[in-house]
Amino acid sequence: MWVGLQADVAGIAPTLDRRQARERGIVFHLGLASRTDASRSIAVTDPVAAWHTEHAYFAQLLRLLRREIDVIHAGEDPNYELMVDILSYLHEYADRVHHPREDVAFARLARHCPDMKVVLGRLEQEHRVIETAGIELLSRIEAAVGGEVVPREKIEAAAATFLVYYESHLAREESEVLARAGKHLTPADWDAVRASVASIPDPVFGKDPQERFRALRRQIARES
Repeated sequence: MWVGLQADVAGIAPTLDRRQARERGIVFHLGLASRTDASRSIAVTDPVAAWHTEHAYFAQLLRLLRREIDVIHAGEDPNYELMVDILSYLHEYADRVHHPREDVAFARLARHCPDMKVVLGRLEQEHRVIETAGIELLSRIEAAVGGEVVPREKIEAAAATFLVYYESHLAREESEVLARAGKHLTPADWDAVRASVASIPDPVFGKDPQERFRALRRQIARES
């Protein structure tokens, strides 16, 4: 997430229109957005824009997941493998890289803006709730993929908890945190955020997606 890491992203920018994309140095081709050399420097120097971009990626995956849950609710067979891929990515990247870095950003921002301590504390707690709910949902879906009989209503209930928390969480960060972070966090703060978790290539939205996520990547491309 954010400083330095996002410069490697060559994924999809679902919330940017073409004018905004041109301003940020993103070139559209067949529904995919690839970053120009100029945008790589923007990603490094504009961590809030990179932060927002990762949120946009996550939101797109949540929409795909919600659509599969709607299929379950309709009594039909969803794409369980796609759901496993989405949840695995969110656990391995968002839970282990994005959210820990956010926690550091929250702590730094609370020092600059004491009035935000309560909001930031709640958002940090929600990271734990989201991770727990995601693991629970993933375990139920993997059980179904493995041939176990898992009542559909149990998957729906677990998914509802996960999706409601996650979507609300992203919306609050976008509306209450990002602008304040951009205004108050210093270069030293952003360096601390970057250093808090080792940078790793994004396994789905990076320039070289992991092979096991290529089916998910193709699905995302088709949706764009």
